[in-house]
Amino acid sequence: MSRITRRRALQLGTAGAAGYLLTASGASMRRVWGANDKIRVAGIGVGGKGSGDIEQAGKFMDVVALCDIDDQRIATRARTWPDAKQFFDYRVLFDKMAKDIDAVVVSTADHSHAPASMRAMKLGKHVYCQKPLTHTVHEARVMRELAAKAKVCTQMGNQGSALNGLRRAVELVRAGTIGAVREAHVWTNRPAHYWKQSPDIVARPKEAPVPKHVHWDEFIGPAPMRPYAVAFAPRPAYHPHDWRGYWDFGTGALGDMACHTANMAFRALQLDAPVAVAAEAAEINSETFPAWAHIQYLFPARGAAPACTLHWYEGKKDGKTVLPPAELLAKLLKKGEKLADSGSILVGDKGILFSPNDYGAQFRITPEPDFTGLQTTKPEKLPAGVDGDQDAHMKREWAEAIRAGKPELASSNFDYAGRLTEAMLLGNIAVRFAGTKLEWDAAKLTFTNSAPATKLVSKEYRKGFELPPV
Repeated sequence: MSRITRRRALQLGTAGAAGYLLTASGASMRRVWGANDKIRVAGIGVGGKGSGDIEQAGKFMDVVALCDIDDQRIATRARTWPDAKQFFDYRVLFDKMAKDIDAVVVSTADHSHAPASMRAMKLGKHVYCQKPLTHTVHEARVMRELAAKAKVCTQMGNQGSALNGLRRAVELVRAGTIGAVREAHVWTNRPAHYWKQSPDIVARPKEAPVPKHVHWDEFIGPAPMRPYAVAFAPRPAYHPHDWRGYWDFGTGALGDMACHTANMAFRALQLDAPVAVAAEAAEINSETFPAWAHIQYLFPARGAAPACTLHWYEGKKDGKTVLPPAELLAKLLKKGEKLADSGSILVGDKGILFSPNDYGAQFRITPEPDFTGLQTTKPEKLPAGVDGDQDAHMKREWAEAIRAGKPELASSNFDYAGRLTEAMLLGNIAVRFAGTKLEWDAAKLTFTNSAPATKLVSKEYRKGFELPPV
């Protein structure tokens, strides 16, 4: 945090600025909302997915600032909000507008999620952050801790959390409808056709001039500096899209989709930290994620629930999509039915819940004759969600949590989202040690049998883009 930002935060905290109350910890401020007051929000990363995120926020908040490392993306969003202040560096945004914003939407590349979000929370700002919550396991832990300490309202962008169907699946599994679950399977069609990585890219792409509209230093942010590049001319290697396939900037297919596709299973089985993680994967290179992987997370018993193994599948091996075992799929697919590109399976000792859906919001339980008449669309005990309103995750949950001053109203708040992200990102460490079962000590953020793997739990930050202290 810069001296200017720190001084402004102290001024706000000690001055008791009108409309704000200090929390019990004194670490953040909580606004007292009038009936007609609007939440003032800043968008950090407003292109791609961020464009839709700030569009949603703008339906029920005042967009007062736009920040992106790409001037063209700023210009596009400024057509909708011409009065919003414009920035290409989120640090400058916070220095200049700390007293003028209540909340931020962070939709940058993965490697900048935590540095931007934590600066916001340190200033008492509420945060909506895209999935995966962070770039590293350590960041997921400190994001969760800071959100609790700052007493701000948070939400991660896995919008399926708000869907009625997912909530019904969760309560059915928790109620024992399919019996004890000892294995779960989750698969994705990423990365094929979505971005470039191994095997197409195994070495650093060719350097190229930085486009005039791109602020390269700010894109690199906390990562080690490298030149702008093209992968397959004229396709840019990193910004605006393919950054997800590179270790330095993204979290690969696992980071892109696990917070969606494994979300229902993680909630339904009430998982937290695994005790071990292991993987088999394609050849690893220093630049990009592997072409395919099968990751196994070993979770301990939870109360009366038995130990459970969650399997994750991604990519293509020898031209074939990596998927759950064929014998399992044969039990679930109807005659002529093709397996969906992504989905999840929970195998219980009374039945199998099969969801051919990114969010786990549509599902069936087999053998179907044993579950005839079972209601599968609406929660009966959990809070009612929505059926398909993509705004609800932000509007009905995050915004209402802010107005009520109750972080728990957001279903994917950082307490939950941090745990989900932390667990899932362990898989990206496991693929680098394919063939080795890594024993995980969550309390110490350490692999007890691998010092090299433990080094990948956290990372170093380029000067000026470090994480603020919790």
